[in-house]
Amino acid sequence: MRLLVVNPNATASMTETIAAAARGALPEGEILARTNAAGPPAIQGPEDGAAAIPGFLNELRAGIAEGADAGIVACFDDVGLLEARAETAFPIVGLCEAACHAAMLTGRPYSVVTTLAVAIPVIEANIERYGVGASCRRVRAAGVPVLALEDPESGAAERVSDEIERALAEDGAGAIVLGCAGMADLAADLSARHGVPVIDGVVAATGMAATLIRILLPLTHAS
Repeated sequence: MRLLVVNPNATASMTETIAAAARGALPEGEILARTNAAGPPAIQGPEDGAAAIPGFLNELRAGIAEGADAGIVACFDDVGLLEARAETAFPIVGLCEAACHAAMLTGRPYSVVTTLAVAIPVIEANIERYGVGASCRRVRAAGVPVLALEDPESGAAERVSDEIERALAEDGAGAIVLGCAGMADLAADLSARHGVPVIDGVVAATGMAATLIRILLPLTHAS
């Protein structure tokens, strides 16, 4: 089982954080991690997302050529997901898509905690497109730049935790979705701290992609 993880931004250290989360969620598989070196250092809003799409698609094509069985768009804005599906039948999953479906399936109302407010309209549009908005109480921003998540001295993790606390108190949320791939290594600690499911999109997408591989492999072997 070979899972392709493509980070649409150019920050290789973030790719490593994402790949580590995917490996932890799929220890029996091989994770092929690729970074879009042609993309912006971080994706913060629709302009960055649009700029990242050409390079993302190039990395996706390269990963497919390496023999990947399925892929993940490792950005919570699901940058390039629609374009990828229009181009190829290769099975690919978005973080927002997977995490919000997982949150809905918990049977609990959920809120999304992302980085900056500029990401909120993009995420809200994706939630509406995926049909998972009925259980979503709110998309919230912690006021944390994406790259601050790479710096343990920045206080970013505490600001995300504080925003989760507000989501639980103000939104009536029973689950939290982390709205940035760079938060992948925070989910377990935040879930233990707040006593609710804190869903990381990388883990959710890895599980969904692995299921797709298991469904599609018999067809691949038959062909």
